[in-house]
Amino acid sequence: MATLFFDMDGTLIDSAVGITRCVEHALVKMGLPVPAESELRRWIGPALRTSFGPLLNDEARVEEAVLHYRDRFESHGWAEHEVYDGIGETIESLHAAGHRLAVVTAKNEPHARKIVDHLPFGHVFLDVVGATLDGRISHKDQLIAEALRRFDLPPDACWMIGDRRMDIEGARHHGMRNVGVLWGFGGEDELRQAGALHLASSPRDLPALLAA
Repeated sequence: MATLFFDMDGTLIDSAVGITRCVEHALVKMGLPVPAESELRRWIGPALRTSFGPLLNDEARVEEAVLHYRDRFESHGWAEHEVYDGIGETIESLHAAGHRLAVVTAKNEPHARKIVDHLPFGHVFLDVVGATLDGRISHKDQLIAEALRRFDLPPDACWMIGDRRMDIEGARHHGMRNVGVLWGFGGEDELRQAGALHLASSPRDLPALLAA
């Protein structure tokens, strides 16, 4: 059986409310205007510093913004999410079938672990690989590399499952099989352009695709 790396935001949980409210909080603290909701949603997926960097154009201010974001996420944002319909049952069935499962996310690892610990199916994940607090490991190719290191596995023994181009591009960087999911934030065009090997319209599609 394969080892399956699952992205978190847009794959396991709909975290739009928590992320966008924390971005808004950080921007207000920085004295910056808050863009429209559609613009705020672009923060979902990439590493925080990747999103704040072009806006602030100053390393010290980026770090300040990240700290403001984390402050609100720690108190409120981590719980502001909904589990996607059907994903829990699919995760449980994949685990029961003998697959090894892990979460690989651009969220910082302490926050990611806190969320997974509160998911009703969180106990099936063998590990949670998230970004380091200093940003040293934050891009998806780096996170996948860290997951492969922890599991001591070659890429061809694993799959990456996620909703954004970063998930697909990170998997392809390592020559890893992948599935782009269509219930998250990326959409079909983004995932196809990134080179997704398979696309899943709903969580119940995953077992058959992973058996291919």
